[in-house]
Amino acid sequence: MNVSHRVAIVTGGGGGIGSALVARLAREGARVVVADLDAEAARTVSRAVNADHPGSTVSTGVDVSDTARIEELIDLAETEFGPVDLYFANAGIAGAPGLEATEQDWDLSIDVNLRAHIRAAELLLPRWLERGEGYFVSTASAAGLLTQIGSATYAVTKHAAVAFAEWLSVTYGDRGVRVSCLCPMGVNTRMLSCGEDSGDTLGRAATRAVTSAGDVLEPTEVADCVLAAIEDERFLILPHEDVLEMYRQKGSDYDGWLRGMRRYQSTLLAQA
Repeated sequence: MNVSHRVAIVTGGGGGIGSALVARLAREGARVVVADLDAEAARTVSRAVNADHPGSTVSTGVDVSDTARIEELIDLAETEFGPVDLYFANAGIAGAPGLEATEQDWDLSIDVNLRAHIRAAELLLPRWLERGEGYFVSTASAAGLLTQIGSATYAVTKHAAVAFAEWLSVTYGDRGVRVSCLCPMGVNTRMLSCGEDSGDTLGRAATRAVTSAGDVLEPTEVADCVLAAIEDERFLILPHEDVLEMYRQKGSDYDGWLRGMRRYQSTLLAQA
């Protein structure tokens, strides 16, 4: 899909990968709704992008764990720009480390990292199927293909996000709905450092697992990868090419991979 003159929604657009996606989409001629739980951060991104590309974005504060707010978000896009062509389910949270995660921690991670994707798809798919096209982009993580040392809530919900994106593609891919799933490792965002700053041994190990496994990319580099994948209508987006080889190793020798991950975790915990 060529994004020029298309209407897009980016959740989690107030910073990190989300803000980089907004800027890249606007540069390519798309009109974008910048959505974030932090309404002021969304406004700041929108103003900065509009300074370079006047009238290309509007912003709003949105809690993606609330179906009614997602519906309002889609209505805003349609009112300001027209029917939504692309939806970037990019908002996410890091989650809590280990089995110390509370019921509330689990509920929030599932709501933001998974159910927000499901809720948006439920609202958008009928419109897209009627029009014969639409594009859903899910921000998951390499943790959704491999796993996350430290945070069970993150690992589980990111696996689920990948599975939901796969299901969308299988179920609706022949009816005009395109799906891509973004699975990066380390990206230079606030989420990357939250484990290191948590004061928890598993949290520190989680951050170091990511930063020691490969290069830490800038959000703009990731956004470039995403736009290239959309142009090609490619499902799996891997800004870190090493993830594919790791994923193949996992599938070819699951028990050996698990043993290797346990050894890696032990090393990281000893350092933390």
